[in-house]
Amino acid sequence: MLDILAITSPIYIIVLAGYLATRFGVFERADMRVFGKFVLNFALPALIFNALATRHIREVLHPAYLLAYLGGSLMIMMIAYVGGRSAGLNNMRSTFLAMGVSCSNSSFMGFPILLLMVAPVAGVALALNVMVENLVMLPLLLAMAESARGAGGSWQQVVGQSLTRLARNPLVLAVTAGLVVSLAEVSLPQPVLRSVTLFSQASGGVSLFAIGGTLVGLPLTTGWQRVLPIVVGKLVGHPLAVLVIISLLPLVGIAPMEPQLRAAALLMAAMPMLSIYPILAQAYGEADRSATTLLICMVASFFTLSAWMWLVR
Repeated sequence: MLDILAITSPIYIIVLAGYLATRFGVFERADMRVFGKFVLNFALPALIFNALATRHIREVLHPAYLLAYLGGSLMIMMIAYVGGRSAGLNNMRSTFLAMGVSCSNSSFMGFPILLLMVAPVAGVALALNVMVENLVMLPLLLAMAESARGAGGSWQQVVGQSLTRLARNPLVLAVTAGLVVSLAEVSLPQPVLRSVTLFSQASGGVSLFAIGGTLVGLPLTTGWQRVLPIVVGKLVGHPLAVLVIISLLPLVGIAPMEPQLRAAALLMAAMPMLSIYPILAQAYGEADRSATTLLICMVASFFTLSAWMWLVR
């Protein structure tokens, strides 16, 4: 267990450093948006492109991973939504309950941890998660939120707007460009590869530091008891759902994943919810509850992630 703590501790030390630097005024909370923009627009796209473009397409596309992660995410999303409705929550609250348990912080937190645990497949796993989360999960959940708000017929507009945004999303563009280069089997010039590598190496530490800074000011006392089901659903339920789908895939004739990819899928599912969860929820009147959920989930994930990492090592 000590070797697992040796891996997880640096992750949370960097998060804590970001929190303390912002809490004591070295940086403003708004500065974290600048760090985040750099990671999302340059460092992570470079990392994804590098991971895909330097591999053969057979090493990049893993149907078993995509099916396991997407299937597990949809399963826990449906369980959470139906459970919320059965417990008396309205459509909107049930939708954000479903979002909270099914959408991971793959980019800012998942990748740095995979880099320490399963480095050879970390970039590919991130690219596959980007596909699942940006092409399916978020457009679907935002359409559900619009439908719950009662703006008749507007969910179609949300899907259309989501697809338009996807066409300009740097992460999705990086996936597309990387797949094109991989399919074409083009060898990129060394100066280009070195430049891309330098950008990609900045992603891990900067993203974790930015997460710590964004936690400053989030409310911890606003109904934290009511968000515990979301925290448990995300940190325990989501990886269990992915594990169930992984176990079922061989029964339908799909070859099982190699151990490192299987570990990557489980660990990605075990991450806290995406860092923009409170921002998305703000437009629908769920900001305070979502911010509290994110903060508690980040704290609790130190223990749950350590346990999952011990199980998959």
